[in-house]
Amino acid sequence: MYLSLMKKLVAVIFLLLFAGIEVAAQQFPDKLTMKDIFHEPFIPGTRPSFSHFSPDGKTIYFNWSDSATSNTELFQVGLSGKNQKKAPKDIVRNYELSPDGTKLLYTESGDLMLADADFENERLVVASKGFDYNPVWNPNGTKFAFVQNGDVWISGVEEAYIKQVTNKKDDEPNYSVAGWAGDKIVLSQWDTSEYEEYYFPEYAGTLVETGATRRGIPSRVISIASIDSGGVTEIFDHHGYLGVDVSASGKFVAIDATDPPQKRRTITIFNMEDLSSNILFKDSTKGWMYNTNMEFAPATDRLMFQSEQDGWNHIYTVNPDGSGFKQHTFGEYDIPWASWIDERTIAMATSEVDPGEIHLYKLDIIQNLPTKLTAEEGYRRDFRMSPDRRFIVYKKTFFNEPFDLHVVDTVIPLREVQLTNSVPEAFYEYDWQEEDYIRFTGRDGSTDLSMSVLKPEKRNPNGNPVVVFVHGAGSLQNVYKGWSNNYWREYMFHQYLTHQGYYVIEVDYRHSTGYGRKFREDVTNWMGKYETEDIEDGLAFLADNYEKADTSRVGIYGGSYGGFMALYAVGVSPDKFDAAAGLRSVTNWENYYYANPGYTLPRLGKPDEDSLHYERSSPVTYADSLQRPVILLHGLIDNNVGFQDAVHYIERLIQTGNEDFEMMIYPTERHSFRDEDAWYDEYRRIFEFFNKHLKES
Repeated sequence: MYLSLMKKLVAVIFLLLFAGIEVAAQQFPDKLTMKDIFHEPFIPGTRPSFSHFSPDGKTIYFNWSDSATSNTELFQVGLSGKNQKKAPKDIVRNYELSPDGTKLLYTESGDLMLADADFENERLVVASKGFDYNPVWNPNGTKFAFVQNGDVWISGVEEAYIKQVTNKKDDEPNYSVAGWAGDKIVLSQWDTSEYEEYYFPEYAGTLVETGATRRGIPSRVISIASIDSGGVTEIFDHHGYLGVDVSASGKFVAIDATDPPQKRRTITIFNMEDLSSNILFKDSTKGWMYNTNMEFAPATDRLMFQSEQDGWNHIYTVNPDGSGFKQHTFGEYDIPWASWIDERTIAMATSEVDPGEIHLYKLDIIQNLPTKLTAEEGYRRDFRMSPDRRFIVYKKTFFNEPFDLHVVDTVIPLREVQLTNSVPEAFYEYDWQEEDYIRFTGRDGSTDLSMSVLKPEKRNPNGNPVVVFVHGAGSLQNVYKGWSNNYWREYMFHQYLTHQGYYVIEVDYRHSTGYGRKFREDVTNWMGKYETEDIEDGLAFLADNYEKADTSRVGIYGGSYGGFMALYAVGVSPDKFDAAAGLRSVTNWENYYYANPGYTLPRLGKPDEDSLHYERSSPVTYADSLQRPVILLHGLIDNNVGFQDAVHYIERLIQTGNEDFEMMIYPTERHSFRDEDAWYDEYRRIFEFFNKHLKES
């Protein structure tokens, strides 16, 4: 980073010496083109993604492309950030470290291997005609459980034997090993028998393929197997979602269960001596649960969990008998991640400084005393703890500094180490505009919102048009102090738009994560309504504070949920939005209920019981009276938001005589585009569409 900053400084000095008064105008990249944005090699490079730690915790493995392309390879680097190199081709990525840290179990070619912690003295321990996987050590490392053909077996390590634990019927769900509870095995089954079959046809081949897939909400069954008696006892059968953890002593099993609409949550403790149970915690909400993390301490039976019960995601601990219940963090900020360091210390990431800035802390739960581990301003995410629970690896970014991997030592606070330097030097040849990061209050006087603003290269005396970008997913945060993790191509496209005379804004609307439970859940039963209000309030702030922003010429665009929002906003608020581009857009939420009930049910209910929620939230409802031009762009084989949504919307426009729309189909693209030419074509059309309706008209 130091070298890149020095290069920028030298470039500025050079311009001062030789460019004279022209320097002030040289604020934006003059070589950025649309093809450069979307074609490989990627201008900002490829973001490194954590893969795993070495068994001794001293080496980090990550996926990356040193040629800035989509073809990634495995690399390795030490905790100091030194000795970065390509990892050996035969590296084992997934393994189970023994309780004493001296042995490893892993699957190789469908068989189970045992080796020393340095992968030496490798030997075959289980070989069968089937596929052997999911090895889990028992607490003292003398034996392990594993799965073969959907059933659980156990094998000795030093003592050579193998024993079948379960014997499921052919039509029953496969077992997996959730953990050991002393000399018992905690088993899990994932039942998808109630899933329904849906189709996302594929047309590009010689013959049309049906694209059949099964979708639904699973049921989970948790059982306890006794290796002595051979009996299997079912203790929990739940339709919905759940997490399972076993205490360090093996005496207790915790089950964190959420119902299918994700409105009710219970944490239940089972005593392994007699399989008795008691409920430790209950929570309910009108919207949906989020970030329901739960974890036993590494050396005691105390349970930590996260909850938004007081309105914000905070940390709680409790003993298995319900005693010692305690909330440890308080305030209007989010905790996106937390994990135990030891029996009295929890590592946590929080937005206490600012919603757009994430820092790491370690929390002494006895004194409720936090110690800050990071100091530098920035946004951090994707946290991973080392095997010894001392080091935390994560991604970090700041304005116009794309994400790189960093590590912090929890024993030595405020000594953050950058592990990767993945951004090509050429990236810094562009003088990227730093967006304005803004916090403002919405029309209700109480909702605080985050917004980013990019300004046009040249201000037009008659005003400059505005493009609004809307992030996807709904439940996602994209306005923060850094380079976007999910929308890096769009970030560069927005910089390009500024060269063409546009303002570009983005608002983290209600429904976004990181701003508390109420902020996220306000949209329940009517998606689109409050999001549109928040974006309109962002436009009002822009008009009041940026004198050349012409909010009488506004285009709005986004993909997936962002595409839904673009079509919804232009349909219900034509006085605020003049043109809309919807990429892979949800236009009819009933379609998405069947494709992804886990997402849609918590937000809108069931279509047959809550038809009003679906009708008023769907852009197709407002297509009959559409007054503004729209363009739809959709992958034909999208198996998330099916092409059916584009069909329903376009057919409604045709039947109502609307002639002011455009449509582009991408025959071989799914929800997330892969082909660089398809990416380019999509955004070229969006750019030309906005030029036509916001400038030429």
